[in-house]
Order: sequence, then structure tokens, then C-alpha cells
Amino acid sequence: MNDYIKGMLKDTFILFIITLAAGLILGVVYQVTKEPIAAQKEKVRQEACKEVFSEAETFETVQTAQAEDGWVLQKGELGFEAVDIDEVMKASDAEHNMLGYVITVTDHEGYSGDIQFMLGIRSDGTLNGISILSISETAGLGMRAEEVLKPQFEGKKVEVFEYTKTEARGENQIDAISGATITTNAVTNGVNAGLNYFRTVLKDIPVKDRNSMEGGSGNE
Repeated sequence: MNDYIKGMLKDTFILFIITLAAGLILGVVYQVTKEPIAAQKEKVRQEACKEVFSEAETFETVQTAQAEDGWVLQKGELGFEAVDIDEVMKASDAEHNMLGYVITVTDHEGYSGDIQFMLGIRSDGTLNGISILSISETAGLGMRAEEVLKPQFEGKKVEVFEYTKTEARGENQIDAISGATITTNAVTNGVNAGLNYFRTVLKDIPVKDRNSMEGGSGNE
């Protein structure tokens, strides 16, 4: 075996050892940080739930796959093809009386990517409000959704929201963020999708069937 081949084998072995060590280190780091990251995500989730349903004591995840089949098939026709319903939770008070639902929505029409938020909807269809979980819009424009858009949805009972670039006059109208129409449209459409989902999938489900759909407690 000549020196050239020996050198190649040596370099290959060294590279293998380095790669193996790096993989082991990454694995250890992942295991160490996995639980804290999961705990932080759950903390953010619970805080968002309380933001949209402050009087609720428990939030229980419900499985709606079977009930929502028709909605998923029709969402394109309804104008919600870019919206996903990620999770549905039943909000209840300390006496286990159902108050409404918390629906997590992702709209893929944001200017810089997905916008994910929660809606708190009372049993009578009133929108308590929304809580933005993830947004990466342009600073000074779309990122103002938290301060400009969010307060405008609170406590309203309408079927469909629309945004305007002039001045909101009706209960169902939202003032658009100046210079950020795409972000405004994404949030408004996501809210409308959540409200439509509530009316067509959740609202008319009998209480006993709601209980049978429960998949676990979100109040961990």
C-alpha cells in the first residue's frame, strides 16, 4: 500500500471520527434541550388560550377529523384554500361548563410566510379575540398586526369580517394596516375561516358528541 492510499485512508478515518463526534454531540444537545423547548411551547400555548378565553379554567383538545371532512373538501370553494385548522380545544369554566372553543389557524398567505394564531369563540358565536402565535412580516408594516388588527376583532359577533383601506364603519369591518394589505388579508381570511369552521363543523355538534371527540386535556 503506497503512501498516497495510506494518506487517503487516514483522512477518511479522521473525517469519519469528526462526523461521528458531531452527530453524537448534536444528539446530546437535542435530548438536553427537547424538554425545555416543549415546555416553553406549551407555556406559550396556554398563555394564548387564556388570552382569548380569560374566564376558562380548562382547555381540552377535541378530535374533529371525521366531522371536518366536508369542510376540508369545500374550503377552496369558500375561499379558504390557503388556511389550515391546526387544533381545536374546548374551553370550560371551573364547574366544567362549556364556554366555547379555541381554534388554532394557520394562514399561508402572509407576505413573508405563514401566520398562525388562535381564535377564542364563545358558544353563541361571539369572537372573544385572537392571539398571534407566529408571524414574520415586515417590521413596521405587517408586524403591526399585533397592535393594529388584533384589538379590532375583540368581542364581535359577525359571520364574515372584511377589511377596508378607508375607515371601518360597520361591526364587520376592519381597518387595514397601512402599507400591509397582504398581511391584513391573511389575518382577516384566517379569522373568517375559523368562524366558518365553528359555524359549520362545531356549533351544531350535540354536547354528548363533543365529549366523545375529546382527545386529551390541554390543561397539562
